Amino acid sequence: MSAPLDLLITGATVVNHDGEGVRDIGIRDGRIVALGALASAKTLDTLDARGLHILPGVIDTQVHFREPGLTHKEDLETGSRAAVAGGVTAVFEMPNTAPLTTCAATLAAKVGAARHRMLCDFAFFVGGTRENIDRIPELERLEGSAGIKVFMGSSTGNLLVDDPPSLEKIVAKLSRRASFHAEDEDRLKSRIHLRVPGDPSSHPVWRDEEAALMATKRLVAFAEKYRRRVHVLHISTAEEMDFLEHHKEWASVEVTPHHLTLAAPECYERLGTYVQMNPPVRDARHRDRIWKALADGVVDVLGSDHAPHTREEKDHAYPGSHSGMTGVQTLVPIMLDHVNAGRLSLQRFVDLTSHGPQRLFGIRGKGRLAVGWDADLTVVDLRRRETIRDSWIESRVGWTPYDGKEVTGWPVGTFVRGRRVMWQGELVKSGFGEPVRFYDV
Repeated sequence: MSAPLDLLITGATVVNHDGEGVRDIGIRDGRIVALGALASAKTLDTLDARGLHILPGVIDTQVHFREPGLTHKEDLETGSRAAVAGGVTAVFEMPNTAPLTTCAATLAAKVGAARHRMLCDFAFFVGGTRENIDRIPELERLEGSAGIKVFMGSSTGNLLVDDPPSLEKIVAKLSRRASFHAEDEDRLKSRIHLRVPGDPSSHPVWRDEEAALMATKRLVAFAEKYRRRVHVLHISTAEEMDFLEHHKEWASVEVTPHHLTLAAPECYERLGTYVQMNPPVRDARHRDRIWKALADGVVDVLGSDHAPHTREEKDHAYPGSHSGMTGVQTLVPIMLDHVNAGRLSLQRFVDLTSHGPQRLFGIRGKGRLAVGWDADLTVVDLRRRETIRDSWIESRVGWTPYDGKEVTGWPVGTFVRGRRVMWQGELVKSGFGEPVRFYDV
């Protein structure tokens, strides 16, 4: 006689590689062990999920949780609380902390600080620099490493890699897919005079389309030369999409909810420096082209680029204001609202946030609802109408650019390896997060 299930979830519409259909989910020891009609199964606990949809756990592959060194904005625990409150079950976190995550010791310190403290599972990018090029093959394969991240445009300390010879050496050393912030630093420097004091709407004038396209073309040329897999983050321009749709063999593409949802000049008139991002939110021409690329299959994944700053830091007069906004908690409701508006299907959303990250980065045991895989579940109510409020935000900074926005579709439950970490807005008190596992490590 088989052991009883730890949890049986009944009556939900399950969305996975087999389509959408009402199925029960049986969970034991943190993994899915049965799918189908399971009314007769022995179980220690049952959850009635009739009327809800269960998606493979959402994986956000671009967040900045600011620990160590910048914890007045965020830390690993508060960032993970925001993640699970929004239905996100795993995150890839960025290296621009203090100290920078650029070596085995700083990566191990982050993994140690996160383990059994974060509420979701995690991996950390290691910053690729001129100084650690020879160690890239080792750094890619350490426990908890999401791979290499390179900043080609203005960044923190020695994370900036703005010269082509160093960039080429980094790309040549890669074995796993690496992620890149692609803006041309020389062009940014030459156009810095275009920033208008007190006017954040000049941000996309300064950091223009050509700065993004130049860097993306340079990166892809090196990827094609050395046959290395590169991931171009937060694409914000029509011109980059026109180029990338013909250069997908070695390059994958990320877009963000804010570049799909907001547009200049309205967003700057309404939000001011609170919508200031790198790369910037641009006008509707770019937003429309990004949506077309998403529909055409050019876009591989969605990432939030959650990058919190305090209100004090955002309230400085432009250009002294900090670039970045919260996003990990609002990714699911913002995109479900787009699903309900008919801009993309629920299956495509799942591909962008679960199947896509698993496929691109070679994640083991996550990204699908299938027997034998981790019981990471994002439970949503597609019909629920809510208004996003600052008061709902779990991030330490306590604000969102979507404050006051009405949406249809809402995350109501988050399960990480079978454990209910959020249900109907209530979060567990303590975390049990573990490093994400990869096939090629």
